[in-house]
Order: sequence, then C-alpha cells, then structure tokens
Amino acid sequence: MSRNPFLSDWVKGGVDPSLSPPGSQSYVAGSTSASLHFITISQLLDRTVQRHGSRDAAIFVAQNQRLSWYDLQQQSDRMAASLLALGVRRGNRVGIWAPNRLEWLLTQFATARIGAVLVNINPAYKSHELDYALNKVRCRVLVMARGHKSNHYLESLRQLAPEIDRPGPVGDLTSLRLPHLKHVIVLDELGKPAREAAAMPVPIRALRFSDFMQQAGPAQHARLKGLCEALDPDDAINIQFTSGTTGHPKGATLSHFNIVNNARFAAKSMALTHEDRLCIPVPLYHCFGMVLGVLTCTAVGAAMVFPGEGFDAAATLHAVRQQRCTALHGVPTMFVAMLAEPGVAQMDLGTLRTGIMAGAPCPVETMEAVIRTLNMSQITIGYGMTETSPLSFQSHVSDPLQRRVSTVGRILPHVQAKVVDEHGRIVPVGSPGELCVRGYLVMRAYWEDAEQTAEAIDDAGWMHTGDLATIDAQGYCNIVGRVKDMLIRGGENVFPREIENALMQHPKVLDVQVFGIPDEKYGEDIAAWIILQPEQQAEPQEFIEFCRSRLAHYKAPRHVRLVSQFPLTATGKPQKFQMRQAMVKELGLRIQQTA
Repeated sequence: MSRNPFLSDWVKGGVDPSLSPPGSQSYVAGSTSASLHFITISQLLDRTVQRHGSRDAAIFVAQNQRLSWYDLQQQSDRMAASLLALGVRRGNRVGIWAPNRLEWLLTQFATARIGAVLVNINPAYKSHELDYALNKVRCRVLVMARGHKSNHYLESLRQLAPEIDRPGPVGDLTSLRLPHLKHVIVLDELGKPAREAAAMPVPIRALRFSDFMQQAGPAQHARLKGLCEALDPDDAINIQFTSGTTGHPKGATLSHFNIVNNARFAAKSMALTHEDRLCIPVPLYHCFGMVLGVLTCTAVGAAMVFPGEGFDAAATLHAVRQQRCTALHGVPTMFVAMLAEPGVAQMDLGTLRTGIMAGAPCPVETMEAVIRTLNMSQITIGYGMTETSPLSFQSHVSDPLQRRVSTVGRILPHVQAKVVDEHGRIVPVGSPGELCVRGYLVMRAYWEDAEQTAEAIDDAGWMHTGDLATIDAQGYCNIVGRVKDMLIRGGENVFPREIENALMQHPKVLDVQVFGIPDEKYGEDIAAWIILQPEQQAEPQEFIEFCRSRLAHYKAPRHVRLVSQFPLTATGKPQKFQMRQAMVKELGLRIQQTA
C-alpha cells in the first residue's frame, strides 16, 4: 500500500498545542488550516467518480452485489430520474424504511441528486411511530422493504393506509390517515430466484422497485444535470429522527454542507484513502452508517463493504476476511460481540488497521482488546450526536495509544466546544459539566419544531448536547455521562461510566451497564446489569465487593443482575431506561412524583 498522504497533514505523534485550551477554562477550538468545502453530496460523488470511477465503491456481501463508483453513479442517477418521473421536486421529502441494502444507498444519492430531502425511518419502527414520522415531515414518497427480522413493514403500512390494497392507479396512493404520501415503492425480495421474486405480490397501489426504476424517460435524464447545478449546499437534504423529551421523536434536519464536511474530517482522522476498504455493519438509517460510513468513503474513494442487512458478529468478521477490509466501524456492543466470537483470536484479520468506535461510551478494556485481537492498531474513537452531523470530537490515528483508548479525542476542524455548569458558565479545565459545541456541523433545526430547536441551540449558536464531559489541559475530551443519567445518591453525584469502567476491569465481565433506580432513603441507588465472559460463573455479591474495593463506598452498586443480553436500540445502543423499568418492576419500587 502506498504512503498515506493524510499523515503528512496531521500531527505525527505527540500533541498539537494549538488544540489545547488557551487558558484555564474548558474551551477549545478546532484547526482552520483545512478548508471547508461548500459543495453538495452530488458534487462530492462526481469528484470521486472522476478520480476513482473504476474502483470498487460498494460491496453488499449478503446480496452478492458489487458496484464501481461509476456504476453507483449510473444507478443512482437512474433512480433520481425515476423520482422526477413520479413528480418529486426539490425540497420534497422521500422516506426510506429498510435495512442495509443497495437500494438504501441508491436512495441516498438519488435524493441528493435532485434536492429531495431524505427521511431516514428507523428499521425498528412500528406502525404508530411510522405514522408520526411520515405525517410530521409530510413525506411524499416511501421506499420500503417488505420487512426486517420480525418487523413486517407492509402489514404496518396497511394498518395506516388500507387504501393501498384497493383498486386504482398503480403507484398512486390516496390515504385518509397519510394524506401526504402519494407513492410507495416496495423493494424486491432478496435471496429468491428472479421469476419467484417477480411473482411475489405488492399492494395494488404500490410500485415494485424494479418497475419503479423503469419510470424515467429521456426528458427526466436530461433534466438531471441542470438540477444538480442549481442545488445549494445549505439546502436541507436529510431528516434523521432522534428521541424527544415530549415522547415524540424530533427530526434533526441536516444540510449538504453539514454532513459532507463532517465526513471529510472523519476520513482524515482515520487517515482513510481510496486504497482502504471500510466494513460497515452499522445501520444506514443512522448518521454512523450514512455519514461516517457512506459519505466518508465517498469523500476519499474508499470501498464500502456491507456484511448484511443487520449486524451479525460472525458475518461481519467473515466480510472483513473475505473482502480484505482495512477499516471497521461499530458501536461498543458490536465490538464486544465480535470479540466474543469463537476462534476470533485465530482469525486472519491482518488487513485491519483503523475505523471508528462511537455511539456509546467505550470501556478502556474493550478498546485495548479491539487493538490486540482485531489488529486495529489505529482505531479511533468518535463522539457526537445526530444534531451535529454527527462528530465534534475524534481521536486521530497518530494520537498516543493511551489517549485513543481513554478519551474521545480532540476537537475536529472548524468546531468550537466548551463545558459549562448549570448556570451556563464555563468550568475550569478538568471539571465536569455539560458539553456544548458550535460550528458548521450544527443542524439547521428540528423539523418544524421551533420550541425544541430553541431549547437545544442557544442564541449564540451553541448546541447543548446533554452530555457530561471534561476537557483536559491538552484538549482531550472525556464523556462521563448524560446530564439526565447522572445519579444523585444521598446528595453525592455519581457518574455511571466511572462504575462501568471499574467493573470492566473484572476478569469475568464481558460488558456492563450501570443506571439509577428510585430509593426512599437515598433518593436514588445504583444498579448494574452484567454480561459475563463466555463459560464464566459468578454471584452478584462478587461484583459489589469488587467495586467497594476500588471506588468510594457510595459508588458501589446495591443491585447487580447477571444477564445474557441488554435491551438495545437498532443501532446497538443499550437502553438503560428499559433496564431501569425492569428493575423497578422486579423490586416493586415506587417512583416518587415531583413537582
């Protein structure tokens, strides 16, 4: 492999003093030496096709499909023209409800090509969540799979729009409950012979994807070039739903400018080039897959390798070996699952070097195991949120090992960050407080929700993350918990991550989650759910005593449960609120009401 050109542009070992806090306060600003690119996603793809058109762009292992960058552009243009034939215009919302498949990738680039706003629908959504999302953004087109795992998408849609099965024009929908949805496109069935797949019925008023791709004529294809040139990088191009305090998800609205530049800087931190092959088991509906996976590869011409429709540890490791991947993305629970695969230590994973671990706090022990067992000597940690496109902090491949395994790195270019107390005052270096960031990466708004937008982004443009963090004297950031996750036990502030890190040092622990439960005496007490290493046995008291020997007495969990798995989101993030609810029910606890 040729010399990596990015390494000469970034610090090679040691610490760049320019990224350190300029005084004693927890404030940092990223470098401005690398320029921001004011371009659209379509222009980014065009550049890569010009430079690397014949190289591998996307390999879908489960689908047995392989596309060059030129192929990807041709197929996404074909889809873009077909959307135009349906009457989709700049600014219209097009939803995608599907697991990781080629059609997801085509939809991402096709909508960007014509300036339609891509709406990412969580593959785990049920009918009531789908109802809210589609109506909230007034979605005009829905591209959808028949289902994924136990979630039957077509049945959920039929509950909301029974009109889709009633006689009428093919491909045109008029629904009382979903009045804005005009077109439903159903993905072709995978893993079946072409004739059998073609015979599988779709609703009367829906279009089969293969038929939809034939909709465009010469007129629509001729319009594409002019449409692309007319787009503005500041245009809203993507809506991603995040959990909301009101019970309804919030639609974080991102622009070309937001996500193109975030992808570029993430690629630089990984020292990613066109010679790399990135394995992407994280879901495409999430920023991790869509931006840090797809657009990061697009920025440099690296190949994207998708092991399957959803995450499977064995399939991911197989894809890495088969496709000779040099990079791998995942949330900590994914890496934990891969490390637990039988025989992983003996697998040929020598091609791996880098990637991003993000999405949740990562124990130091897990990072060290990933470096040692998966050969990812240059793995980086990333921190961010959907509302910030997503990354604001990331370690660099040249950062000292201890910094890469114990922090989320330092501030990315053209980003500012500060840590503040409950009164909004910047705290001293090393002190915990809420992390705030601002810069090009901050979303435009929550879709048509001025109130929640104003709660998240203040008048000075600072995005309030809700995460508790510290920034040290050299500018490295550490996430110590969520503002709402911090426990107050008998007047003492307790950060779950500190206890999780301590428990991860126990040789029998594979993974752990710590959370608060109501307590009449202390207000809150501490609970821990632990997954044991394979073939290990233990009693809960063992872990309580272990914590008492290493932490202040008030930090030791009172309740420990040994479990086989955690409740997880579709992105693999542990759902502590479900664990808390289970413990409240199990212990018969009473949640005290407050004013």
